[in-house]
Amino acid sequence: MANEEAEETNESNWSEVCKNLRLEIGEAAFQSWIKPMTIRSVVDGAARLSVPTRFMRDWAVAHYLDKLGILWNAIDATVHSVEILIQPELSSQEVVKKTSVAAAAEAATSAAVSMASTESRRSFENSTSEISAPLDVRFSFDNFVVGKPNEFAYAAARRVADAPSVTFNPLFLYGGVGLGKTHLMHAMALHISQQDPKRTVIYLSAEKFMYRFIRALKEHNTVDFKEMFRNVDVLMIDDVQFIGGKGATQEEFFHTFNALVDQGRQIVISADKSPSDLEGMEERLQSRLNCGLVADIHATTYELRLGILESKAEQLKVEVPQKIMEFLAHKITTNVRELEGALNRVVAHSQLVGRDITLETAQEVLHDLLRANDRRVTIEDIQKRVSSHFNIRVSDMHSARRARSVARPRQVAMYLAKQLTSRSLPEIGRKFGGRDHTTVMHAVKKVEELRDCDTSFAEDVELLRRMLEG
Repeated sequence: MANEEAEETNESNWSEVCKNLRLEIGEAAFQSWIKPMTIRSVVDGAARLSVPTRFMRDWAVAHYLDKLGILWNAIDATVHSVEILIQPELSSQEVVKKTSVAAAAEAATSAAVSMASTESRRSFENSTSEISAPLDVRFSFDNFVVGKPNEFAYAAARRVADAPSVTFNPLFLYGGVGLGKTHLMHAMALHISQQDPKRTVIYLSAEKFMYRFIRALKEHNTVDFKEMFRNVDVLMIDDVQFIGGKGATQEEFFHTFNALVDQGRQIVISADKSPSDLEGMEERLQSRLNCGLVADIHATTYELRLGILESKAEQLKVEVPQKIMEFLAHKITTNVRELEGALNRVVAHSQLVGRDITLETAQEVLHDLLRANDRRVTIEDIQKRVSSHFNIRVSDMHSARRARSVARPRQVAMYLAKQLTSRSLPEIGRKFGGRDHTTVMHAVKKVEELRDCDTSFAEDVELLRRMLEG
């Protein structure tokens, strides 16, 4: 009977300690570190708590042990020490003990706490380095060529990298393939790590985030997963569109996002579309992604492409005739990676066969790439152009809305996708919100019928075709 009363008293005291500590450290930190603790016993003036993992034990010892001891002693003066153990092991080897609340101010105790904090931090940094993707030192700010299409995104990235904190969170970068999103992500991570090595940075793709989360679920180890991602200083997720339609991963990312923002930690995200246009993304997550700074990296201009080629030639330490640079900048317009790859091919051909770089050799070496760029129109280009022409949102191309004001432009876009790209009907259907190939066939047939009987409609379609092909 006495034991039951003692357990009830201990539980009541622990609840009071939690209540007071929650007010001190805030809801997010409390949920992450204190709520998982359970009280084991109070014996001979020592309160014993347990936590699920060694990592959580180390962090709690370094950051909250003093507070726990002081708060408990204020409620029950007979409690003069707090122990935090790893669950379920209770051996003395797993105990990190706080000997006395009164001794908290003494130098020896301060040194011990400092050492625990250092070890915890080192353990945390080692874990983050295993998760974070390797950074490419070539993708620095110095090597990023700035022009009108990317100057806003570049300025925002520099601000995040240079300042300990910024007023916008998250920073959301979006743009087409090969326009420089990943370059800026690497540049930010490299700059932050070099400027302040104490700040922990995790950079990885959304695909890898999902993979780590699924593995944690299979191994019943979600606690460590949450601790890892919710306690970094800067979290950078590349290609977030990958988690579209992945419900469980979006749920975890949503909570991770909220926890980091609540703690004032920086989040940087990239995608191929704006938050509002991401397919399969929950509305509440889209809202969170929109709440910071959204920076678009537009398609390159001729001047920017020429600047990129000149910078690349300088890095390669080769002299390329200006007319070759201008030719490539005019001909390869959609993708910076292809542009740089084209220059690499021309330079390599010249060096390997021992010929000067001429316009004729460039055309010969790049004949396949030049032909593809002359004819290339993407489904995304078509959707954007048609949406703009009919004054609807690009997201309507993927939505389930059937209103004629939306359905007709969507059919036109499907028709043009069939005419101007080499994509199959099922591939086109997937790009329009996962529709069946028969829906695409119906759209093509409908547009052809309308063109035959409606002159104004036929002119609209022909105008869109010319704009896309030009």
